[in-house]
Amino acid sequence: MPSVEIIAVGTELLLGQLVDTNTAYIAQRLAEAGIDVYGSAAIGDNRGRIAQAVRGALSRADGAIMTGGLGPTVDDLTRDGVCAALELDTELYAPALEQMEKTFTALGRPMRANNRKQAELPCGSTPLDNPNGTAPGFIAFARDGKFVACMPGVPREMKPMMTEKVLPFVRERLGSGNGIYTRVLHTIAIGESEIDHRIADLFRSCENPKIAVLAHDFRADVKIMAKAPSRERAEAMIAPLQAELERRLEGYVFGCDRGTPASAIHHLLQERKSMLAVAESFTGGRIAAALTSVAGSSESFAGGVVAYANSAKIALLGVASATLERAGAVSEEAAREMAAGARTRFGAELALATTGIAGPGGGSQEKPVGLGWLALDDARSGVLVRRLSLAGDRETIASRATTIALGMLWQHLALSP
Repeated sequence: MPSVEIIAVGTELLLGQLVDTNTAYIAQRLAEAGIDVYGSAAIGDNRGRIAQAVRGALSRADGAIMTGGLGPTVDDLTRDGVCAALELDTELYAPALEQMEKTFTALGRPMRANNRKQAELPCGSTPLDNPNGTAPGFIAFARDGKFVACMPGVPREMKPMMTEKVLPFVRERLGSGNGIYTRVLHTIAIGESEIDHRIADLFRSCENPKIAVLAHDFRADVKIMAKAPSRERAEAMIAPLQAELERRLEGYVFGCDRGTPASAIHHLLQERKSMLAVAESFTGGRIAAALTSVAGSSESFAGGVVAYANSAKIALLGVASATLERAGAVSEEAAREMAAGARTRFGAELALATTGIAGPGGGSQEKPVGLGWLALDDARSGVLVRRLSLAGDRETIASRATTIALGMLWQHLALSP
């Protein structure tokens, strides 16, 4: 099956000084066009290593797509590495030189001699004009007909060159007429291993469409990918597999594609015409921030209190001082009273409360770092409480508790009569 490899050039990528977003963008565009990506790599600014990467890519795939290393400085070596790999000399591309001269004149700056090398391209290559910058791209060819498409590393220059020039070339050369279309099922309150247990046979038996499980943000998504000549055909292929996945994961799939836990919660609250309030301690306002990120959230979210100090829990949420003295702020009793206080203060039908120890200090043998309590007070059905025991640093514990709390709330709303 025809495929390409993606190579990002730049020592700054290897040092972690710059995040490579170009590879993701290129891969997404290729997927939409139905072009398979064999692999990807990041290479430093070294002529020999670039040449080696190009030779390796062309030994495995039908072409390579590269970004970066086309500038005027001494460490911009992509052109030289490609020429070494393909055993090509360079030649001047006059239109690129003229464009550079006009650009520098318009800027009122002198064009240095080193800029000229940007217009020197591998012999026999197809130039790719760059109206958004000074460095042209190019598509060079090996003796066996395989290609290397090179683009600038600056995203605002690379993206239009990719979509307007490189992608049409690759689609015509390698495309099958199919695109790759996806549907992402979002789950919550279920682990990746449990998902795998429930759908393992589908992994083995499904080829087109096929599935993948992606864990992130303390949740897991199930991605369905179909290769088809049109979105309509892909949707028809995806539908039965999606239905089967939702059946096996019933009670855990809160939405698909662009859906979020907060948007799903907002929808369910609107359906039951209820308002929600929150009382947060160790989640530090993260739950309220998530819920209010949804457009129209004022129709389902009444408000919240971030109460860290015991005095705030007493004054703002009505938690009894006797409760805090007897059981402590990190306790089931305190969580219950925080939720009740929030529901009363905001006049809401439901309230969600969190209290715990995010660390790194503050823990004890009896109440270690990572201990937490969630309480959901529902005027219709009473109070639901959950004890947490989480691992990680402070941010990890707070973020994971937020996801668990949102999952608890969504499941309660989705499964309640």
